Formats: sequence, structure tokens, C-alpha cells
Amino acid sequence: MHSFTADICDKYQDKVGVLGPEYKNFGGTNTVYGEIVTIKLKRDNQGLISLLKQEGKDRVVAVDVEGEYFAVVGENLVKLAFRNGWRGIVINGYVRDTHITPLVPVGLWALGSCPRKSFEKNNSFIGTELNFNGVKIKSGDYLLADLDGIVIIPKKIAPEIFG
Repeated sequence: MHSFTADICDKYQDKVGVLGPEYKNFGGTNTVYGEIVTIKLKRDNQGLISLLKQEGKDRVVAVDVEGEYFAVVGENLVKLAFRNGWRGIVINGYVRDTHITPLVPVGLWALGSCPRKSFEKNNSFIGTELNFNGVKIKSGDYLLADLDGIVIIPKKIAPEIFG
């Protein structure tokens, strides 16, 4: 993979989505490319745990918790993602254990950190279309992230970009 986010944005301008600067990297790698799997949660991360136990196949998980101030990913889930071949996680929400997560070679972007997690039990929804501050994200789309930012590439133009 030889393209960078700035190059993609220059060439495909209004065909790709760009996540805003509120998404900060708490992971152990700055550059990630992969097919997206979406999941919508309500504080409870059990659905995400189940997803990350599956073979990642170099994919990226987009997690929407609607920005609620509870951590849904920490040290254990980043390590689980790495062991099972996931390349990255981007969360419309918060993470914790940020003293450890940069040591694991998985991209991890979130709005910030929060020490508490939720103990509620709620349903999760895999494959749901998400909307992160006006950027639509669907399972099957692609994420490309580097030091400049995070770009969401619709599935229909990914072959044109990456061959």
C-alpha cells in the first residue's frame, strides 16, 4: 500500500470522507489500511469483544458509542485485536489504559481517554451504517490512516485507488 491520506484526498476530493481532528491515535502504529467492519454499541463492549475474537483478516473495526464518556477499548481489547489479526480500531467514543495501548502494534483512534467502563449489558449491532460527525461509514468501506488523518474510502472506489 503506497498511497497516503493527502494523496487520496487530492485525487478523490469529494468521493472520500475525512474524520475530524477530534480523533486521536492511542495505538502502537500510525499508518493503517484495511476493510472496515462496523459495530454500534450502547456503552457495553461485549459485542466488540465477540467481534475481536474472530479472525481479523487485516480489517479495521469502526465502533460507534455516540461519544458517550465510557471507555469501550483498553489494553486487553487492543491485545486481543492484535492476536487475532485486526489492523485497527476507530471509535466514536473513548479508550483507557493509554499507558499500554501505544505498545501494541494496532491503530487505535478515539475521541479521548476515560478511566471508567460501563457494566451495563446492552445489545450491539454489527454491519450497521455509522455516521461519525457527518462521515458515513459502512461495513465493506476502507479506512486509510496516517499521521495526517483518517480517510474513509467507499467500497465502490477502493479498487480504483488500490488496484
